[in-house]
Amino acid sequence: MRLIRGLADVGSGTVGVPEIFEGGVGVAVRRAVVIGNGFAGAENQCIGLIRTLGLANLYSLHRVTRPRGGFNEWLRWLPVSVHKKLDYVVKQICGNSRFQVTFKVKRPEPLPTVKSSSSNNYSNTVFSKIYNCCYRTSISGSYVKSGCAAVSHIPEADAKQIATMARENFEKDGPLLVVASGRDTIPVASYIKRLAPANAFVVQIQHPRSHLNQFDMALTVGALHQADSAALQAAASSWHDEFAPLPKPLVVVNIGGPTKNCQYGIDLAKKLTAAIKNVLWSCGSIRISFSRRTPQKVGCLSQSIVYSSQRKQYKWMPSKSTLLEQVYKILLNEFVNHPKIYIWNGEDPNPHMGHLAWADAFVITADSVSMLSEACSTGKPVYVIGAESCTWKFADFQRSLLERGVVRPFTGSEDMSESWSYSPLNDNAEAAKRVIEALSERGWTLRP
Repeated sequence: MRLIRGLADVGSGTVGVPEIFEGGVGVAVRRAVVIGNGFAGAENQCIGLIRTLGLANLYSLHRVTRPRGGFNEWLRWLPVSVHKKLDYVVKQICGNSRFQVTFKVKRPEPLPTVKSSSSNNYSNTVFSKIYNCCYRTSISGSYVKSGCAAVSHIPEADAKQIATMARENFEKDGPLLVVASGRDTIPVASYIKRLAPANAFVVQIQHPRSHLNQFDMALTVGALHQADSAALQAAASSWHDEFAPLPKPLVVVNIGGPTKNCQYGIDLAKKLTAAIKNVLWSCGSIRISFSRRTPQKVGCLSQSIVYSSQRKQYKWMPSKSTLLEQVYKILLNEFVNHPKIYIWNGEDPNPHMGHLAWADAFVITADSVSMLSEACSTGKPVYVIGAESCTWKFADFQRSLLERGVVRPFTGSEDMSESWSYSPLNDNAEAAKRVIEALSERGWTLRP
């Protein structure tokens, strides 16, 4: 097993099958399995690697899921196998009903309608969609029904079944490439390696923090993603009608959310708000969006919204909410009526890929390695805010980007129309190259 670490310093081109494999000999990998954990950031890294290897239409996604609802929300620190067994035992002893959590929400009276300027009409639309979303949510036991949460039908990741498939189809389809990411996927991926060592090649993305010989390869090369040239071209076409008419430069502000190793508070939201105000003069338009892990929190806020007849606008009333919700409220209160600024409400189609394709510059919170990696792969100016709050590998990642001139700190003194260049990140290409080299050592190739 090998551990591959570091950021790639290669060009922005796409990766194909190297010349040594074209028309070569050996057993070809023609299929892949992605082991996901239900988090878009982790799963997109796996799929991004699969796409770069040319297997975009030849993979299946399986997912490791945890029991949900009731007391299970306090057991997520357990290994997933232990969590499932404990959940099973408790349900056998006590039944399901005692451990279900049901939220009953009384829908208040409809919000009044404001007839005013176009900017206020936009404000009404944002609040209306958030309002409707908030009161469509119900949770009972392990099921979630909401206008903000999609229901998944992806099969459960079963190591024995996947290993059996790898062995039985080896002669026909060649070796099975298994790509996994996330703590919960480690036991499944390593078990597949034990059950089918001669028929599968197991790649764990990000350091598994366990015995490395349980995998064929562990990749720690920044953050892989799906934002390759083909995806960006498709997004540019899909979002053309919405983004092409916008005044330039178009600045996209991407906000993730505080994490254990990149903590920040309301002070960062206020700092970001002040900085945006200071650079507005140099912006044609600004679009504020959120990472893939935050739309439900943004769209389904738990606070009260009241109408102020004196000021003819909606205002947030204080209530208990998460830090991310407070950040959203600060931005919304400050910019919802500004003609240059659009704030994604979390319910409309996610504009993230369109932003990557059409933006002239990015401002990104330091907590999101995925969003930073995607933006830095475009070669466009990328500004970071909140890097001083990061620790561990997040701090190392930020330091590496700064040293290479890929990003700059966002202070509010910038001229956002200024363009600067750097060698775009292409971690996908470096990771794919390493996988191909490791496969060749086994006598395996990618499909012809």
